[in-house]
Amino acid sequence: MKIEQIYTGCLAQGAYYITSNGEAAIIDPLRETQPYIDRLKKDGVELKYIFETHFHADFVSGHLDLSQKTGAQIVYGPTAQTAFSCITATDGQEFSVGNIKIKVLHTPGHTMESSTFLLFDETGKEYCIFSGDTLFLGDVGRPDLAQKAASLTQEELAGMLYDSLMNKIIPLPDNVIVYPAHGAGSACGKKMIKETVDTLGNQKRTNYALNQPSKEAFIKAVTDGLLPPPAYFGFNVAMNKSGIDSFEKIMNKGMQPLSPNEFETIAEETGALILDTRTNKDFYRGFIPQSINIGLDGDFAPWVGAMIIDVSQPILIVSDLGKEEECITRLSRVGFDNIKGYISGGFDAWLTSGKTADVADRISPAEFVGLFNKETDLLIDIRNESEFSAKHVEGAVNKPLSNINNWIKDVNPDQHYYIYCAGGYRSMIASSILQARGYRNFTDISGGFNEIAKTEVTLSAFSCKSNTISNCL
Repeated sequence: MKIEQIYTGCLAQGAYYITSNGEAAIIDPLRETQPYIDRLKKDGVELKYIFETHFHADFVSGHLDLSQKTGAQIVYGPTAQTAFSCITATDGQEFSVGNIKIKVLHTPGHTMESSTFLLFDETGKEYCIFSGDTLFLGDVGRPDLAQKAASLTQEELAGMLYDSLMNKIIPLPDNVIVYPAHGAGSACGKKMIKETVDTLGNQKRTNYALNQPSKEAFIKAVTDGLLPPPAYFGFNVAMNKSGIDSFEKIMNKGMQPLSPNEFETIAEETGALILDTRTNKDFYRGFIPQSINIGLDGDFAPWVGAMIIDVSQPILIVSDLGKEEECITRLSRVGFDNIKGYISGGFDAWLTSGKTADVADRISPAEFVGLFNKETDLLIDIRNESEFSAKHVEGAVNKPLSNINNWIKDVNPDQHYYIYCAGGYRSMIASSILQARGYRNFTDISGGFNEIAKTEVTLSAFSCKSNTISNCL
């Protein structure tokens, strides 16, 4: 028996590849299937089942492509309804893969069909669970994503999740290994730890959700402080239920090199969003007007999903040379399939063609300290609320980047603003969005809070004393 965790850091997502005696199973596969096909060929095994722990909201699964290419059957838990052929398992149903068995434990709460897969090794011993979004390391799945479809409140779903954990997971032996679907950084939970594998016994001891004194306390703990889910989550669920174009088709369509003139024409004719995936340090020095900067070097796909509301939005790509395929791959993972092409030769080609470029106003922390006037200037901290509450520049107001589509309407075009995040990645996303919507009355601080906090003035006059989150601009 071999179990391999295939972890994708950008999505904080774990897929699993399991082999035994010539047969294989894959759990929660990513959209691009070739890496799995390559593994199967290398190991000389036949893919028998593709297990899905639930209808994923944060990424598009490769289950259909993989099934069509290998003949493997797709397995969902009880109550799952799809537009394609699959096995809707019953609670307790077992599936053989070589000399091992995988048992379906129906664990609703995150979603109604959510299931945990319990693996028995060759000796029949309970060896590990693939817990999906039911149990994370340090947390449990958020219970608010399926409330509309299930016609239940998040509190009712949280109650179901509690029952699932207490009745199906907690009774398992402490030495059972936990393989979750996500780790720290995923929007599917709020307190996940950085580790991606643990024992169930350790989770029983350390996971705050598993240590609540009552069902009522559990419901309150897991529903408290939930941020609104990213806009693309609902689109991804629908795509995973109904089926999608193959990854190869999306790649072929998107990998279209365009001259600056062709690029400009398509942008004007289709209203395509120009997505510049270069680093924020390169972007601010020069970019195609109206571009939105979401750097490939950060949490690219989740931020695209959070910032671009509609996955059907036409997109044109500006990237570093040789990074175009990676851009399209990572966009497809979260359902952004309408890629019209990329500018051949990158931003340099735009410049050499003589076309107009734009720049963003960015200064160093030292310059900020010398220029900032608390009496006349406003300072916006676009980190999330927990980061802001822990420590921030005195006098700053908290406006998280994830909510920019809500708070941007409150920006006074006659007032000057300074903007910062933790390190400069998110603040340049915000700057590019503001600039694309006609705002020029702001200055971004390079290096963000991490660098501002190193300045002498920040440590004294601008010391981080207040924990109050202001809601006014």
